[in-house]
Amino acid sequence: MLVRQHGYGCRSRSPERTVLTLCRRTGVAIVTCALMAAFVAGCGSSGAGSTSGAKIDAVGAENEYANVIEQIGGRYVKVSAIESNPNTDPHTFEASPSVAQTVSAATLLIENGVGYDTWMEKIESASPSSQRKVINVQHLLGLPDSTPNPHLWYKPETMPAVAKALVSDLSALQPAHAAYFQENAKKFEESLKPWYAAIAKFKATYPGTPVATTEPVGDYMLEATETKNMTPFTLQAAIMNGTDPAPQDVTLQNGLFTGHKVKVFVYNQQVTDSLTNSFRELALKEGIPVVGVYETMPVPGYDYQSWMLAEVQALEKAVKEKVSTQKLVP
Repeated sequence: MLVRQHGYGCRSRSPERTVLTLCRRTGVAIVTCALMAAFVAGCGSSGAGSTSGAKIDAVGAENEYANVIEQIGGRYVKVSAIESNPNTDPHTFEASPSVAQTVSAATLLIENGVGYDTWMEKIESASPSSQRKVINVQHLLGLPDSTPNPHLWYKPETMPAVAKALVSDLSALQPAHAAYFQENAKKFEESLKPWYAAIAKFKATYPGTPVATTEPVGDYMLEATETKNMTPFTLQAAIMNGTDPAPQDVTLQNGLFTGHKVKVFVYNQQVTDSLTNSFRELALKEGIPVVGVYETMPVPGYDYQSWMLAEVQALEKAVKEKVSTQKLVP
């Protein structure tokens, strides 16, 4: 049974439509078993990362966060990314014993929050450590639990805030290298400027561009570029949560394509089913370019900032040249 990690529902992905399951109970069992195995393996707390001579053992729940840890921590961190396969659905992630061991042993953790990776919180609470630093991005941004869109890495303000928090936590763990972490953070923030410039250029050149989406994966990017998302959020949320959307929403969405009411279709190519595939096929049939977005950073070939820049460039290419970028290729 697959476990839906958003906290809004659960689904099993297949060529057929969504199958609802009692996965909350199953998810607890999976995490509990993983934690029991981790404790047997003796993976409680580890103080290795707090010494100046050893690398800080760090974990990013999603690989985009792990990548930023690597950029800020540099040679003084050893980083693991738990969710990193762009060809799988992160919503169905199951915490294995090895994942529980990796998370429990880490001195520094980054989790998304907003119900996206609750398995992290369960592992942390079951294996407490006074030395562990935890960055919860939802809390860092001051967002409520009711935040409807958990895909926070598409917000332009997210990673600068994460980088600042990383400097603070890494410096607390290894004070001797604080200046090194600060310098890396400055370089990271500088490297985000091409992305910001691309957003500003799109916003100035193509204001109010009408678009359609499947899920709200790229919605924060679309908001930053000031496009107009014509897809009802009720449809986006239903697809995200694995519930059957209202027939009238499906009809409206199809009408956006057949009526040529949108210029781009932003498609979550990492999490698909027969309904989302039918939208994509209809959009292409009607000559509407498709831009694929991801829930985890596509690798190899990208770091966080080049990934975000590539997504905005694909959006611009779709509007300007009517060319689809269904998958990013570095």
